[in-house]
Amino acid sequence: MSLAVAATAPLGADVLERLASRHDIAYLLTRPDRPRGRGRQVGPPPAKEAAERLGIEVRQPERLAFDFDPEADTVVVAAYGLLVPEPVLERALWLNVHPSLLPRWRGAAPIERALMAGDQETGVTIIRLEPELDAGPIAAQQAFPLAPEDDFGTVSARAAELGAELLVDVLREPSFTPQPAGGATYAEKIGPADRELDLSKPPEELLNRVRALSPHIGARAELHGRPVTIWKAKVEDGELVPVEVQPEGRRRMGYDEFLRGLR
Repeated sequence: MSLAVAATAPLGADVLERLASRHDIAYLLTRPDRPRGRGRQVGPPPAKEAAERLGIEVRQPERLAFDFDPEADTVVVAAYGLLVPEPVLERALWLNVHPSLLPRWRGAAPIERALMAGDQETGVTIIRLEPELDAGPIAAQQAFPLAPEDDFGTVSARAAELGAELLVDVLREPSFTPQPAGGATYAEKIGPADRELDLSKPPEELLNRVRALSPHIGARAELHGRPVTIWKAKVEDGELVPVEVQPEGRRRMGYDEFLRGLR
């Protein structure tokens, strides 16, 4: 079996590294380099950085054309971020590592939406990619609990580890079961409005939003007249208490340090 990986984000980079420890990877399919960070300098996606460390060939098309040839029997997709056209799906077995318990949280931001919703558990589902969004048949699925201290970073890391473990048996002998007919929910892409904290909302809801957007995006609010990004917080005495913040144009800091700066 020849195996390729399609991945872009850190979760995909982690899956790539774990797969490469067990399999020869023909190449990585990832998105083109983009401006990154505060300086907006062009840089490679995380999966490309991992592939280059591992000596794996990297391919970076702007999009997948209808005549794209996978040149592999199987392609593992993990946080890739580009549409795979239907004719291309027919030229290989495309397996998607999706970090949710499908059919719950189909779509672009399953980890963030699960945390925002206050879900008590999530998991990983390995599906065969089909034209309908995240609706393909299931090859493997396993749940894990969400702890109060979990954020996007910890859940993503756990999902990557579990996804790689599930792929061991799936790649050896894939078999598929249709997804349940009911219970589908959709995890829409995170937009600017999702970052804004309405401090009149219940504190647990606000904390869930902070957890969902840390450490990669950040939730925003105005504290003491200053716009800040809140990276960590807690609930005390029925109120949201920031723990780590980043004033606009400055570095991250503890909330106590932020308050001292105001004085």
